[in-house]
Amino acid sequence: MNNLFDGHDHRKEKENRLYYGDNLTIMQGMNKGEVDLIYLDPPFNSQRTYNLIYKQLTGLPVPEQEEAFCDAWDLDAEKLEMARKMPMVMRDYGCDETLVQFWVTWIKALKGTQDGLLAYLIYMTYRLLEMKRILAPTGSIYLHCDPAASHYIKVMMDGIFGHNNFRSEIIWRRSASHNKITKQYGPIHDVILFYTKSNKFTFHPGRTPYTKSYVQKMFRFRDAKGAYRLNELTGSGRRAGESGVPWRDYDPSSRDRHWAVPASLREYLPNEGEGMSTHAMLDALDEAGEIVFSPDGRPTYKQRMGLGIPYQDMWAYQPGTAGVLTDTDFEIDQDVKWLDGEDERLGYPTQKPIGLLKRIIESSTDEGQVVFDPFAGCGTSIYAAHTLKRKWIGCDIAILSVRIVRDVLLKRYGLIEDQHYSVSGVPLSVDGATELFEHDPRQFQHWVVELSGGFVNNRHSGDQGIDGRLYFETQSGLKNMVLSVKGGKLSPAYVRELRGTLEREREDDSEIAGFICLQEPTKGMLQEAADAGMYHYLGVDYPRLQIRSVADLLKGRAFDTPAKVQTTMAWEKQGVLPLQGVHKPIPKRRKIR
Repeated sequence: MNNLFDGHDHRKEKENRLYYGDNLTIMQGMNKGEVDLIYLDPPFNSQRTYNLIYKQLTGLPVPEQEEAFCDAWDLDAEKLEMARKMPMVMRDYGCDETLVQFWVTWIKALKGTQDGLLAYLIYMTYRLLEMKRILAPTGSIYLHCDPAASHYIKVMMDGIFGHNNFRSEIIWRRSASHNKITKQYGPIHDVILFYTKSNKFTFHPGRTPYTKSYVQKMFRFRDAKGAYRLNELTGSGRRAGESGVPWRDYDPSSRDRHWAVPASLREYLPNEGEGMSTHAMLDALDEAGEIVFSPDGRPTYKQRMGLGIPYQDMWAYQPGTAGVLTDTDFEIDQDVKWLDGEDERLGYPTQKPIGLLKRIIESSTDEGQVVFDPFAGCGTSIYAAHTLKRKWIGCDIAILSVRIVRDVLLKRYGLIEDQHYSVSGVPLSVDGATELFEHDPRQFQHWVVELSGGFVNNRHSGDQGIDGRLYFETQSGLKNMVLSVKGGKLSPAYVRELRGTLEREREDDSEIAGFICLQEPTKGMLQEAADAGMYHYLGVDYPRLQIRSVADLLKGRAFDTPAKVQTTMAWEKQGVLPLQGVHKPIPKRRKIR
């Protein structure tokens, strides 16, 4: 068994890594300063669902009102305890005491009035603290969110990364229009918050072409080198030294200004002006024909068109603008155009265009540096990093996401698992499942429900014995099997409890129940299940209470329902790639108080 997390530099191992699991657990096992760029598109506090991709990959039905992996942020006892511990955790991560006290005040202000928001902030803050730890000193972080929560997240990022390290709030136009009749203006944008780890960071933003009308209006002059406009050679304010001394009979100080040679002119200077005095640079530029004197003797310089306008903080695709830009037939901001039926679309509800990620990655990393996405989803950041020759690390809590990424990496980019990248955290055997359970019981529960073909249902998950549901069509409508998962020691009492849960859930169209266990069931459990009787449908009898071990599910022995469940093995027969190689465990968690 290959453990990728034994304390040495993982960059010398597999350059690219894909993890299945909770990103907090994964980050706690990563090295300090290991990544150069973090892009995250976390779940918003907005009830978005992943039903679409579930249906696409499993072929199983799910009610429209169901909310898989929903952003149902409940302030339960566990989150309240996390909130109580937050001040100690912040101190452990080296946060300023001001942020600690702010957090205490925030909890008092939000608790009881905005519990859902507070639960969301608890979830995100724990992860942002860990992201700062694994980010390189010269690294950057881009957090993608919607306006409903961006201002709250910005406050926490100011406290964790430092307000002085806030760089930009990028507005991305995510749709063309929003015609829903509401008591608000149509919401068509997302917010991307850009912070850095320090004042020294990688940053070389790309450029967008000028519009033809702008060029015609502003760059009216032309010489042998091309079009240009006239611009000032001085800056506001007086300066001591040579920058304030007259040159060619023009005194900038007399007008409360000083000589300011722009960086764009250094290409016309010997050795790019290195070691040259201000007047020497002006002489050289005049000799090169780059200075023009106005009728009143004021020197100006020829500002060339250049390659375009450096990226601004508003990224908004403008349909119907083909032919408007210089030297291209593309429309304005076409590279960050929202996904609207293109071949790029994978059916993932929150998928972002690859051009959007390319802008971010190109602007804030160099080739060979590491891009990390803790909420990988369908893998857009991974594909962008690969095409730009960056290393990448991605993780997601949903096995469906891992399968999509693996499938796309092979079919679109020719990348083979265990040859070009590694996959970790996905159990391929009972031993691997046991390790996952011992390491992260909640993730084990999540994985095994998905393995059974079930639907991890956050509204019911962990609620009165229900860890998930499996849906099937009948002539009288959509029915479901309630699922319960146990990873530890077993007892017939667990099966009796599930039987009681099933009776209680009959009004919620639950006709059968499934018990999933890591260990093999006992005879007493099997007898309790048999005593639950049968569910009759169209002349076929189905055990009303069924038991499957992890070993059963790994072998493809699915639950029996009127619409036979497609297990992980069945998905692979549909063309979804099987997992390769041996199970690789996820990182060992760092201990925090």
